[in-house]
Formats: sequence, structure tokens, C-alpha cells
Amino acid sequence: MDGIEFEHFVADLFNKMGYTATVTKASGDQGIDVIAEKEDRKLGIQAKCYSSAVTNKAIQEVVAGLSHYKLDKGIVVTNNYFTDSARELAMSNNIILWDRTMLKEKIAGLF
Repeated sequence: MDGIEFEHFVADLFNKMGYTATVTKASGDQGIDVIAEKEDRKLGIQAKCYSSAVTNKAIQEVVAGLSHYKLDKGIVVTNNYFTDSARELAMSNNIILWDRTMLKEKIAGLF
């Protein structure tokens, strides 16, 4: 699965969880790959399909995208894990992290 396929996978997952989710444009997305809405709450999601741990850059991107799209909350979803530094930055910016383990749990919860 490449990055764009992963973005669509994440959008589909959020749709199945009861959100209305759309994928933003592939290039120049301002740090948000998927916007998910439910009950007047808008989430900005950065989807990272990586072969190694996700770094601070993904957190910085979603933080910037929140203001740009006027979103309520940011999430970074990955098929891998996060570096310690990324987890620290996410915590200080109130960004939710879904690593491989959480992603598996969310998928399993649908079936």
C-alpha cells in the first residue's frame, strides 16, 4: 500500500466509524490528509504509511494544518510506530497518535 492508498484506507476506516471523512488533495494538502467530521466536530488526520518510525515532522504538519483548515483536533495515524521525540511533541500539542497497535485495535473493533 502506498501513501495515497493509505490515506484512502484511513478515510474509509473513519467513515466506517461513523464519521464523514474525505481525503484532501494529494499535493499541497497543508499537513492534513483526511478531514473527518461527526456531530459538529472536525478532525484533521495525517496518514503516514512508513517503513520506519514516524518523526516530529508529521506532528508539525498536522499542527499547522489544524489552523489552516479550522479543525478541532489533530490525529496522526501510521502503520508503524512513533519516535520518542514525536510522542513528546504530540503530547505538548494535544495531538492524538494512532500507531500500528491502535490501528489494529480500531480495525478489529469494526468486525
